[in-house]
Amino acid sequence: MSLAENLRLALEGLRANKMRAVLTMLGIIIGIAAVIGILTVGDGLSGSITGTMSSFGASTVSVSLQAKESGLDSMSSSMLGFAAPEEDDLITEEMIEELRKRLGAEIEYVSLTESVGSGQVKDGHLYANVSVTGVNEEYFDANEVDLLAGRFLQSKDMDGERNTCVVSDKLVNNMFGGDAEAALGSEVSVDRGGERLRFRVVGVYEYEASIMNISMAAEEDISTSLYIPVSTAKHLSGAADGYSNITVIASDDADSAVVAAEVESFLSRYYRTNEDYTIFAMSMDSVIESVNVVMDRLSIAISVIAAISLLVGGIGVMNIMLVSVTERTREIGTRKALGATNGNIRIQFVVESMIICLVGGIIGIILGAILGYVGSSLLDAPAFPTLGSIVLAVGFSLAVGVFFGYYPANKAACMDPIEALRYE
Repeated sequence: MSLAENLRLALEGLRANKMRAVLTMLGIIIGIAAVIGILTVGDGLSGSITGTMSSFGASTVSVSLQAKESGLDSMSSSMLGFAAPEEDDLITEEMIEELRKRLGAEIEYVSLTESVGSGQVKDGHLYANVSVTGVNEEYFDANEVDLLAGRFLQSKDMDGERNTCVVSDKLVNNMFGGDAEAALGSEVSVDRGGERLRFRVVGVYEYEASIMNISMAAEEDISTSLYIPVSTAKHLSGAADGYSNITVIASDDADSAVVAAEVESFLSRYYRTNEDYTIFAMSMDSVIESVNVVMDRLSIAISVIAAISLLVGGIGVMNIMLVSVTERTREIGTRKALGATNGNIRIQFVVESMIICLVGGIIGIILGAILGYVGSSLLDAPAFPTLGSIVLAVGFSLAVGVFFGYYPANKAACMDPIEALRYE
């Protein structure tokens, strides 16, 4: 008997017992739908996280001090095992300059920051919430800050520890009625816990919300960064010279992971004799890759759990196929009497089992795609099933059909034709 004829007989059997076929497929449908839906939501969420992290800059390399394990026990004033670094432990300007010379064209920018604290810019009944942050002149290019009016901070502001600042368009809206030109050259007073800090506005930048600074506050209450020279910030905060962390931006034609390794290797030389600290550098590319690996493993783990329902569905298929074999005992005896071989009988019932699982798998894929799209859309990360997951689901459905259909098929094939013809 040809494969086409086996397929025809299988489909006729399904049409003859529609309700039983649907109930048999139900376990397969639920299992495949669950796997496809979970993989789709996982892909969407992974893509959303990757996209968000990529917006921070795939070429970004974060460099920070890291406590040495050998020094943890000797740290008396520590928090969770880590002590605040002293001035001798910090990354100095000299180290940074040597790093620039060593890596040369591989480094595009080095971004430096120093937090002064939060406060409010006030002028009568007008106010704007701000976070006063000291930055160097390369910070703006490194973080792709868009300038709307005036200029960014320059080296002369750093060298002279000037009280100049760059403010956001949100602050301009609150304090100057949205007139950026009126803000330029004016003086703003920041109330920081009773202390008044005065700065002259030299530039206005465009505020952009991100996952790191998202706020549920009203538009006029959103806190934005007020940038001042990093040297001024250190003077106001009384911070020691040097930095516990810096940000390096690799050039476009450089591999950020390689740059991170080179930065860590070079700066670690300065900490060979330091008992407490060393340098740790990490590229955003490596972080994104790690996140993707974790998300993929999580999706697979949950999918494996969901796939357990396929085993239940497979047992249902085997049960129905055994019933079908019993019902068609005389048909099997007749076919054997007319010359059908054990292989012909076996293939007929295996194909029927595979058709049940394949049809159930296709319905499950469609249902899973819908559920996956709806679920991922609710997470603001709409996604569709990948071709790989669809092929995997179809293949798994056929495998379930073969595995759970073989025993009933083999039972049918091994029947004695005489006993089968006597069966009532």
